[in-house]
Amino acid sequence: MKSPPIPATPPGGVEGALSPAAAAALLEEAADLLVVYLDFPAALRTCERAARSLSAGGLAGERAGAFLEVKCSLCVVGIQALAEMDRWREALAWVLQYYQAPEKLPPKVLELCLLLYSKMKDPGAVLGAARAWLRDPDNQGLPEWPALAELHLQRVLLPLGHVSEAEELVGSAAFSEQQRLDALQAICTARHQQRHRPTGSEEHQQLNQEGRVSAFCGFWQVQLWALPWSSLHCGMPGSLGASLKEPRPSDVGSGRRISVWGLGALTHFS
Repeated sequence: MKSPPIPATPPGGVEGALSPAAAAALLEEAADLLVVYLDFPAALRTCERAARSLSAGGLAGERAGAFLEVKCSLCVVGIQALAEMDRWREALAWVLQYYQAPEKLPPKVLELCLLLYSKMKDPGAVLGAARAWLRDPDNQGLPEWPALAELHLQRVLLPLGHVSEAEELVGSAAFSEQQRLDALQAICTARHQQRHRPTGSEEHQQLNQEGRVSAFCGFWQVQLWALPWSSLHCGMPGSLGASLKEPRPSDVGSGRRISVWGLGALTHFS
């Protein structure tokens, strides 16, 4: 097996301003450490070095847009590294270091956090962040807003028993007709379960513990097939929900096999 790559140090040091090429190089280095060398601590450290530098920048225009894409992908790789080290509880606090406020999170990063914490049976940990993001007026104009609102309703509000809040969200959200019908059906089911749910903390604790183990094991069994890094583009392919599904037979080819979930591909700067 090849030795891990020597950490890249851009001119002026990682704490100084990074060029787009240098930022992309650190992103690719972090992804290789994660999926090729399985060196999760080193992958996380590389993400932190690059993200700190990008967060300190005050760029504008196209250059800022390129950096924001790389920063988003760095956060995706960093969340994956934390989860691989069984430090998934730290994921939300970790990304907030680089975005300061929940409403500033990129939609892809919030989606990943919603899926992670809900899958690990801890939706309450992301409840406040999702509320803040969805209520922000700037975010409500984004095309990703309806899908994230639906995900929040299905994976966070209803599992936590916040049925009334879910009903309010359906009434105000820009859902399609089918999304609205699905959400209302889920709310009706949740209300029915609330009325017939057995009481007892012992049963709840047992289910919670069993759910954590099974969820953690199942979450990492997803197999993705990927092309070499040089042919990939920034961002997660499709939605994260789709990336959690089993691969189709047609997806199996000669590409590199990656046993990670929702890993954003790399931005390639020319």
